[in-house]
Amino acid sequence: MVKVLIADNHPIVRKGIKSLFKNSTEIDVVGKAATTSELFDFISQEHVDVILLEMDLPEVNGITALRRLKKDFAEMKVIMFSSHSEDVYAVSTLRAGASGYLSKSVATNVIKDAIVKVANGGIYISNELAQRLAFDESTNKPRRFFRRLSTREVEVLKLLASGKRNKHVAEELNLNEKTVSTYKARLMRKLNVDNLVDLLQQAKALELL
Repeated sequence: MVKVLIADNHPIVRKGIKSLFKNSTEIDVVGKAATTSELFDFISQEHVDVILLEMDLPEVNGITALRRLKKDFAEMKVIMFSSHSEDVYAVSTLRAGASGYLSKSVATNVIKDAIVKVANGGIYISNELAQRLAFDESTNKPRRFFRRLSTREVEVLKLLASGKRNKHVAEELNLNEKTVSTYKARLMRKLNVDNLVDLLQQAKALELL
Protein backbone atom coordinates (compact mmCIF):
# COMPACT_ATOMS: atom_id res chain seq x y z
CA MET A 1 0.00 0.00 0.00
CA VAL A 2 1.22 3.46 -0.90
CA LYS A 3 0.95 5.70 2.16
CA VAL A 4 -0.21 9.17 1.17
CA LEU A 5 -0.43 12.47 3.04
CA ILE A 6 -2.79 15.14 1.70
CA ALA A 7 -1.51 18.67 2.36
CA ASP A 8 -4.24 21.10 1.32
CA ASN A 9 -5.93 23.99 3.11
CA HIS A 10 -9.36 23.20 1.68
CA PRO A 11 -11.33 20.76 3.89
CA ILE A 12 -13.43 19.52 0.98
CA VAL A 13 -10.30 18.56 -0.95
CA ARG A 14 -8.81 16.68 2.00
CA LYS A 15 -12.06 14.85 2.71
CA GLY A 16 -12.77 14.21 -0.95
CA ILE A 17 -9.43 12.58 -1.69
CA LYS A 18 -9.52 10.52 1.49
CA SER A 19 -12.99 9.32 0.53
CA LEU A 20 -11.81 8.56 -3.00
CA PHE A 21 -9.31 6.00 -1.71
CA LYS A 22 -11.39 4.71 1.20
CA ASN A 23 -11.71 1.23 -0.29
CA SER A 24 -8.51 1.21 -2.32
CA THR A 25 -6.20 -1.79 -2.14
CA GLU A 26 -3.27 0.27 -3.47
CA ILE A 27 -3.43 3.65 -1.74
CA ASP A 28 -3.86 4.44 1.94
CA VAL A 29 -4.41 8.08 2.94
CA VAL A 30 -2.64 8.06 6.30
CA GLY A 31 -2.92 11.74 7.13
CA LYS A 32 -4.12 15.23 6.28
CA ALA A 33 -2.47 18.63 6.79
CA ALA A 34 -3.99 22.09 6.39
CA THR A 35 -0.78 24.10 6.97
CA THR A 36 2.94 23.75 6.43
CA SER A 37 3.47 23.26 10.18
CA GLU A 38 0.99 20.39 10.26
CA LEU A 39 2.69 18.88 7.22
CA PHE A 40 6.17 18.82 8.76
CA ASP A 41 4.86 17.75 12.18
CA PHE A 42 3.16 14.75 10.60
CA ILE A 43 6.02 13.49 8.46
CA SER A 44 8.47 13.88 11.33
CA GLN A 45 6.44 11.30 13.25
CA GLU A 46 4.83 9.08 10.62
CA HIS A 47 6.10 7.26 7.54
CA VAL A 48 4.72 8.60 4.26
CA ASP A 49 5.50 7.46 0.72
CA VAL A 50 3.90 10.27 -1.26
CA ILE A 51 2.74 13.77 -0.35
CA LEU A 52 0.00 15.43 -2.38
CA LEU A 53 0.98 19.09 -1.84
CA GLU A 54 -1.16 22.13 -2.59
CA MET A 55 0.80 24.99 -4.15
CA ASP A 56 -0.73 27.62 -1.84
CA LEU A 57 -0.59 25.79 1.47
CA PRO A 58 -0.71 28.41 4.29
CA GLU A 59 2.40 29.71 6.08
CA VAL A 60 4.97 28.92 3.38
CA ASN A 61 4.39 28.85 -0.38
CA GLY A 62 4.38 25.45 -2.06
CA ILE A 63 7.73 25.66 -3.83
CA THR A 64 9.51 26.78 -0.66
CA ALA A 65 7.85 23.96 1.29
CA LEU A 66 8.93 21.56 -1.45
CA ARG A 67 12.55 22.71 -1.19
CA ARG A 68 12.49 22.14 2.58
CA LEU A 69 10.94 18.72 2.14
CA LYS A 70 13.60 17.63 -0.31
CA LYS A 71 16.34 18.98 1.95
CA ASP A 72 15.12 17.33 5.17
CA PHE A 73 13.40 14.27 3.66
CA ALA A 74 15.35 13.62 0.47
CA GLU A 75 13.61 10.32 -0.32
CA MET A 76 10.12 11.76 0.05
CA LYS A 77 8.04 11.74 -3.14
CA VAL A 78 5.98 14.90 -3.67
CA ILE A 79 3.22 15.56 -6.19
CA MET A 80 2.19 19.19 -6.52
CA PHE A 81 -1.61 19.47 -6.64
CA SER A 82 -2.81 22.84 -7.83
CA SER A 83 -5.15 24.96 -9.92
CA HIS A 84 -2.24 27.11 -11.14
CA SER A 85 -1.00 27.01 -14.71
CA GLU A 86 0.57 23.65 -15.45
CA ASP A 87 2.65 25.13 -18.26
CA VAL A 88 4.72 27.19 -15.84
CA TYR A 89 4.44 25.61 -12.43
CA ALA A 90 4.92 21.99 -13.43
CA VAL A 91 8.37 22.77 -14.78
CA SER A 92 9.29 24.97 -11.81
CA THR A 93 8.23 22.42 -9.24
CA LEU A 94 9.91 19.53 -11.02
CA ARG A 95 13.12 21.56 -11.02
CA ALA A 96 12.68 22.07 -7.27
CA GLY A 97 12.38 18.34 -6.65
CA ALA A 98 8.75 17.37 -7.19
CA SER A 99 8.01 13.96 -8.69
CA GLY A 100 4.84 15.11 -10.38
CA TYR A 101 2.33 17.86 -11.02
CA LEU A 102 -1.44 17.37 -10.97
CA SER A 103 -4.05 19.90 -11.97
CA LYS A 104 -7.07 20.00 -9.67
CA SER A 105 -9.23 19.66 -12.76
CA VAL A 106 -8.08 16.11 -13.56
CA ALA A 107 -10.35 13.07 -13.41
CA THR A 108 -10.20 11.07 -10.19
CA ASN A 109 -8.61 8.05 -11.86
CA VAL A 110 -5.69 10.26 -12.93
CA ILE A 111 -4.94 11.07 -9.30
CA LYS A 112 -4.60 7.37 -8.56
CA ASP A 113 -2.42 6.75 -11.62
CA ALA A 114 -0.12 9.64 -10.71
CA ILE A 115 0.32 8.50 -7.11
CA VAL A 116 1.11 4.93 -8.10
CA LYS A 117 3.52 6.03 -10.81
CA VAL A 118 5.40 8.37 -8.50
CA ALA A 119 5.49 5.82 -5.67
CA ASN A 120 7.16 3.41 -8.09
CA GLY A 121 9.87 5.91 -8.91
CA GLY A 122 8.34 7.60 -11.96
CA ILE A 123 7.64 11.22 -12.83
CA TYR A 124 4.10 12.34 -13.57
CA ILE A 125 3.04 15.19 -15.85
CA SER A 126 0.08 15.23 -18.20
CA ASN A 127 0.48 13.94 -21.75
CA GLU A 128 -0.57 17.36 -23.02
CA LEU A 129 2.20 19.11 -21.11
CA ALA A 130 4.76 16.54 -22.21
CA GLN A 131 3.87 17.26 -25.83
CA ARG A 132 3.96 21.03 -25.35
CA LEU A 133 7.34 20.83 -23.65
CA ALA A 134 8.72 18.93 -26.60
CA PHE A 135 7.28 20.90 -29.49
CA ASP A 136 5.38 24.05 -30.20
CA GLU A 137 2.19 22.98 -31.97
CA SER A 138 2.43 25.72 -34.60
CA THR A 139 6.18 25.82 -35.36
CA ASN A 140 7.25 22.29 -34.43
CA LYS A 141 10.20 23.84 -32.58
CA PRO A 142 11.14 23.34 -28.93
CA ARG A 143 9.19 25.75 -26.74
CA ARG A 144 11.12 28.33 -24.69
CA PHE A 145 8.19 29.80 -22.79
CA PHE A 146 8.40 27.14 -20.10
CA ARG A 147 12.00 28.08 -19.40
CA ARG A 148 11.40 31.81 -19.26
CA LEU A 149 11.35 31.95 -15.47
CA SER A 150 13.58 30.08 -13.06
CA THR A 151 12.11 28.25 -10.09
CA ARG A 152 13.41 30.92 -7.70
CA GLU A 153 11.94 33.69 -9.87
CA VAL A 154 8.56 31.96 -9.70
CA GLU A 155 8.84 31.79 -5.90
CA VAL A 156 9.66 35.49 -5.66
CA LEU A 157 6.83 36.37 -8.04
CA LYS A 158 4.26 34.44 -6.02
CA LEU A 159 5.35 36.08 -2.78
CA LEU A 160 5.26 39.55 -4.31
CA ALA A 161 1.79 38.77 -5.65
CA SER A 162 0.66 37.85 -2.14
CA GLY A 163 1.51 41.40 -1.03
CA LYS A 164 4.82 40.74 0.69
CA ARG A 165 7.56 43.36 0.59
CA ASN A 166 11.15 42.63 -0.38
CA LYS A 167 12.17 42.27 3.26
CA HIS A 168 9.56 39.60 3.97
CA VAL A 169 10.27 37.78 0.71
CA ALA A 170 13.94 37.69 1.68
CA GLU A 171 13.13 36.31 5.13
CA GLU A 172 10.89 33.54 3.80
CA LEU A 173 13.35 32.44 1.11
CA ASN A 174 16.43 32.94 3.30
CA LEU A 175 17.90 35.52 0.92
CA ASN A 176 19.10 39.08 1.43
CA GLU A 177 17.01 42.03 0.25
CA LYS A 178 19.50 42.94 -2.47
CA THR A 179 19.11 39.50 -4.02
CA VAL A 180 15.33 39.80 -3.94
CA SER A 181 15.61 43.17 -5.68
CA THR A 182 17.75 41.52 -8.34
CA TYR A 183 15.13 38.82 -8.89
CA LYS A 184 12.41 41.46 -9.12
CA ALA A 185 14.43 43.34 -11.74
CA ARG A 186 14.89 40.13 -13.74
CA LEU A 187 11.17 39.44 -13.58
CA MET A 188 10.36 42.90 -14.86
CA ARG A 189 12.84 42.54 -17.69
CA LYS A 190 11.60 39.09 -18.71
CA LEU A 191 7.96 40.17 -18.61
CA ASN A 192 8.75 43.53 -20.24
CA VAL A 193 7.36 45.85 -17.55
CA ASP A 194 8.83 48.63 -15.41
CA ASN A 195 6.79 48.59 -12.20
CA LEU A 196 5.34 46.10 -9.73
CA VAL A 197 1.69 46.69 -10.63
CA ASP A 198 2.33 45.97 -14.30
CA LEU A 199 4.51 43.02 -13.35
CA LEU A 200 1.65 41.38 -11.46
CA GLN A 201 -0.86 42.21 -14.19
CA GLN A 202 1.38 40.72 -16.85
CA ALA A 203 2.01 37.65 -14.72
CA LYS A 204 -1.73 37.11 -14.35
CA ALA A 205 -2.27 37.59 -18.08
CA LEU A 206 0.30 34.88 -18.75
CA GLU A 207 -1.32 32.64 -16.10
CA LEU A 208 1.81 32.74 -13.96
CA LEU A 209 -0.35 33.61 -10.93
